This record gives sequence, C-alpha cells and structure tokens, in this order.
Amino acid sequence: MRANHHQFVAFAYVVREGSFSAAADRLGVTQSAVTQHVAKLEKQVGSQLLLRSREGVALTRTGQELYDLADRLVTLDSSIKERLEGFEAMARGHIKIIANAPLPALRAISQFRKVYPDVEVDFGLYSWTIATRLLRERRADVGLITDPPNIGDWDRIPVQKTRYVAYLLPTSPLSNRDLLSFEDLKHETVILPETGSLTERVVREAQAKHGIQLQRTIKMTTFPLMCEAVFQGAGTAIFLSNSGLISKGLVEVPIAELSKTYETAVVAPKDRARLRLVKAFIDMTSSSAYAEPIS
Repeated sequence: MRANHHQFVAFAYVVREGSFSAAADRLGVTQSAVTQHVAKLEKQVGSQLLLRSREGVALTRTGQELYDLADRLVTLDSSIKERLEGFEAMARGHIKIIANAPLPALRAISQFRKVYPDVEVDFGLYSWTIATRLLRERRADVGLITDPPNIGDWDRIPVQKTRYVAYLLPTSPLSNRDLLSFEDLKHETVILPETGSLTERVVREAQAKHGIQLQRTIKMTTFPLMCEAVFQGAGTAIFLSNSGLISKGLVEVPIAELSKTYETAVVAPKDRARLRLVKAFIDMTSSSAYAEPIS
C-alpha cells in the first residue's frame, strides 16, 4: 500500500506544531488518527521519521528529508484552499511567525492583528541560530531576522537597519558618553544574549579582532530579560539599538568596535511567501507605514 496524502499532511503538521495533540487540534481530527497516519507512513518508508520525547518531537535524518517534501505539499494545499475559498480563508487562517529581535516583529504583529483580528498568530522569539534554522527547516511561515543568510529558496525584504549599542542605567558613569569602547567596558559586567545569538557571535568576533577581552559576562535568553537585568543593576547589556519598548528608561550608547549596521529583513520560503496571509504580513511589515526607515 502506498503512502497517501493524509499521512503526509499529518506528518507535516506534527512537525510544524511540535506534538501529535497540537497537530490533531489544527487538523480538526483525533490524536489517534494523526498517530495512525504517521505510523503507517513510517511503515511505508521503512524507517523511523520522528523521535518522541516529553519535550515533543524531533526529526530523524530520514524524517527531515521527507518533511521538506511533506511541508511543500501542505503549502500547496493551502494555496489551493485560498484559491477556492478566497478571502474567507484569510479571515480564519493561521500564521506562524518567528524572530530574533522583539520590537520589529511585535510592531508588525500588532498592525497585522488590527487588519486580521480573527487570524490565529503563533509567535516565537529565538536566538539567531535557532530562528534561521527553523526557517531553513520550514518550521515557520515567515520570520523577521537580523542579518539573515542569503538562501535562494527565500524571499527577503529589508525593513530596517540598526547597530549595536550598550544599554545602561541613567545613573551609570558611562551613560553621558557619546561613544563607548570595549576598553570602557572591560571591567564592567556585560550582559549578552545566549550562545548562538547574532549578538554573541558579533561581540566575540569583535573582541578577537581588537584584542580586547570583556572580563565579566552574563548570558541571558531574551532581550527583555537582559533589560530587566540592567534595571536591577546586574550590569550593562549589549544589543541592537531600538529593539524593544522594554528598554524605555535605559540609555543607549554606541560602541566603537561595533560600528557596523545590521539589516533586519522579513524572510519566508518562496512558496509560503505566495500564500495570501503570509504575503499580507510581508507587505504590511515592509511598508513604510510600519517599518523603521532604512538609513
């Protein structure tokens, strides 16, 4: 017996949603049905496709190869559904958005929700490494990524440019400076995003290039958490300028060794970018009304 369409769809949704139960909810079927479809597909392929654990599911190597094809099939299904149902499909649709910097993404989502209030939005904030991997593996519809890699299968539209700054308390002796250097921060406690983030890589490479080692660093998972740590007096954070309203009340000072500007772009797999909901989000995000000006 050949693998059928329903088996590929069930498999793709389990991967996209992260669990069998979530996939069943999205498809409007029982979890048992999803489990049976995936089991039959694995039997047809002759190899395990998913690794199950309490944390969710992970793809085997064979699973990753098959998922790419299965997800393209789901995307084609969605495109056909949009053509048949027209704008009704958009009104009650679902979109999965990821980002590595909060403010551009949340601003875009806020505007998108005003136009499409009934669309279910699934948003995740990740490190640069994880965000780009999730898009490369087709685990999300669209992403707002700083300095995204050039991938031929992606649509990429720039929305803003920013540079790295130090976030300090107004009471810090360094807050009244127009420009800081690594030498100024050498003996400070510097708060950085987690390993795998663009910021962590940029700072590490700049230290090596200029021969200066920041002696005390703290790694944290998200920019809001970094800002809260600065407010609590834990140290000075390094992150892209104008990254979130959570930083209101902190002082941003440019850093000499981090003078390069970095482009944030809205990116999506080319076939997904043609879906009406995804295209609407991309158009809204990249419009001058919602994006920061590129300088």
